[in-house]
Amino acid sequence: MNDLHLPEPISAYFTADAHGGPAVARCFNPDGRVLDEGQTHTGLAAIEAWKAHTADRYRYTATPINVEKDERTYIVTSHVVGDFPGSPVDLRYAFTLERGKIATLEISA
Repeated sequence: MNDLHLPEPISAYFTADAHGGPAVARCFNPDGRVLDEGQTHTGLAAIEAWKAHTADRYRYTATPINVEKDERTYIVTSHVVGDFPGSPVDLRYAFTLERGKIATLEISA
């Protein structure tokens, strides 16, 4: 992960992803937003609940393999392996950062 030179908030997100909802939520601004599987989760409590729900449904690891910057957005391609349909898959994580934290994250195939 360090070889990609990810910005600190994004690196922290991928580390926190293995540690559950509270750790993931700490990576976001208070009004942070996650768009995943067609749903939007806004605010720290909603982000924590989203991560907890995802962890209850699936066991997986996400390994960043590429990063690009497009204006204000960092697009991280991550190799995701787990016990979900279609595994393994490379997913696109689009991060927007503000004030040293994640403002938005959109996850897509």
